[in-house]
Amino acid sequence: MDSRLRGNDNMRLVKPFLVLTIAFILISCNEGISVGAEQTALYEKLLKDKKVALVVNQTSVVKGQHLITALTAKKIAVAKIFTPEHGFEGQLDAGESVGNSQHKKTDIPIVSLYGKKKKPLPEDLKGIEVIVFDIQDVGIRFYTYISTLHFIMEACAENNIKLIVLDRPNPNGRYIDGPILDMSLKSFVGMHPIPIVYGMTIGELATMINGEEWLAKKSICDLTVIPVKNWNHRMSYHLEIPPSPNLKTDVSIALYPSLCLFEGTNVSVGRGTDHPFELIGHPQHPIQNFKFIPQPNRGAKNPKHNGKVCFGNDLSKTTPQYLFTLSYLIDFYQKSPLPQNFFNDYFNKLAGNRILKQQIIDGMSEKEIKKTWTTQLEKFKKTRKKYLLYED
Repeated sequence: MDSRLRGNDNMRLVKPFLVLTIAFILISCNEGISVGAEQTALYEKLLKDKKVALVVNQTSVVKGQHLITALTAKKIAVAKIFTPEHGFEGQLDAGESVGNSQHKKTDIPIVSLYGKKKKPLPEDLKGIEVIVFDIQDVGIRFYTYISTLHFIMEACAENNIKLIVLDRPNPNGRYIDGPILDMSLKSFVGMHPIPIVYGMTIGELATMINGEEWLAKKSICDLTVIPVKNWNHRMSYHLEIPPSPNLKTDVSIALYPSLCLFEGTNVSVGRGTDHPFELIGHPQHPIQNFKFIPQPNRGAKNPKHNGKVCFGNDLSKTTPQYLFTLSYLIDFYQKSPLPQNFFNDYFNKLAGNRILKQQIIDGMSEKEIKKTWTTQLEKFKKTRKKYLLYED
């Protein structure tokens, strides 16, 4: 029996009630908030009589309908759709190449920006006058939607195309933490000198990319951000549509910045289960109070430790804690029976530096490690303030 099913009968009754209560509180926090896509009066006039391209996925929804449907109903000439990692429907594995296709209802071409091509080519943009970017982000440096944003901005600057970002709240937007990216490790999972948790919406980050001249050749994108109404950085925000196949809940989204670092180790974070980014485990973990077995499913066709019993931690019933912690990573490293095999080559890219791994190996505490980030983080926070669109 799965160890999560063991325990007092009363707790079986109480836990679902607690989960439902937490979900209700988070959903109620969305009341009164209107995302950028809903502020049609602010951007519809910018699209009239223009040839438009969209950068969208399954999260690009306006009051129950997809942005494509909303715009085409208003006779906006949508000529092309670009889509990021996980594809237009948001169901493909992390790292899985996304192919080109056509929108089923409109036959508009869908061009993949996740595969060999991550930036639109001039021929992809022929005749396009305006690009609209509307994708729900989670505010973490290695979540690749912001890398797609970067290349869209760069293509717009190079081809004299206006970009409109329809902003959405950042569910991890209440704090800033983690090491700043060492730009010698720049990659598609880290393109900007920002911390792991950077505390900005995708619209705010776009203004920072422009303002700090991070695009190629220090080019500037003609950018308009349509802001979220009635939201600020101190507010909770529940994502009704999973932004990717393995971030299904508020708990997983809150844990993601801390647990994603395990992708650079030999430890599973629950891909291939019903609780990705809510479980941590390894077949040889010495504490065996909880176990799970990763198996292929949608969004994880070949999960780490596929078919093997993994022992570790179940965090799926916890209240969402919006913080970045190294405690799980340090604990699993210290308990690893083969610490020399714990990290893989991907870890430094995710961490954004070459020293975090060594700090953990050397036995430094979380407090000691975080102290080494303080100076750079304080500098980033001052720069960030210049680009905030919402109250902090």
